[in-house]
Amino acid sequence: MELTDGDVLLRPIKLRDQRAWREVNRRNRDWLRPWEATIPPPTPSGPIAHRPTYRQMVRHLRAEASAGRMLPFVIEYQGRLVGQLTVAGITWGSMCSGHVGYWVDQSVAGRGVMPTAVALAVDHCFRTVGLHRIEVCIRPENGPSRRVVEKLGFREEGLRPRYLHIDGGWRDHLVFALTAEEVPEGLLARWRRKRDGNSAGPGGSNTAEQPGSPPK
Repeated sequence: MELTDGDVLLRPIKLRDQRAWREVNRRNRDWLRPWEATIPPPTPSGPIAHRPTYRQMVRHLRAEASAGRMLPFVIEYQGRLVGQLTVAGITWGSMCSGHVGYWVDQSVAGRGVMPTAVALAVDHCFRTVGLHRIEVCIRPENGPSRRVVEKLGFREEGLRPRYLHIDGGWRDHLVFALTAEEVPEGLLARWRRKRDGNSAGPGGSNTAEQPGSPPK
């Protein structure tokens, strides 16, 4: 399965992406560190957790996808791997919800890659998968990532104190959400209108996106 719009492509992550994924992640260590989820220190009675290897990560993502709890994608731009987007925490029953986490290569930030990727994923979740609600949780300090969801028209719903362990501590996150009823025409169509309208006038360039912390 591939989702595409112009130069932006979402496709399932693969084991053979390891070399390209590692190279992009290595170059962007300083760019990603303030926003990337980390593993907290172990509690006296809790297990000692370690950051997974790439292969372990992909196998876990695939297993979660097979169980219907996750949609793990890599992001390509002009044929090159530039980031990752995961729809996680998929819940069915009376909720039909999931949340989106993402990161992107600093070298392509500001080109509309991340808003387009998020819009593609949300439309797929609403129209094909059958979810009703999608949320994105972002650190308040991550202004560029907040602008991604603001461009797409996500509603800000409130603050989740000490929500995720990131960069050595428990960090507050703002919650942004959309339901299927709010984008009957599709989120990508709405983003295209805004993007094309902005580019027609002065000051219409995209601001740089930084990665939102992937919910875990």
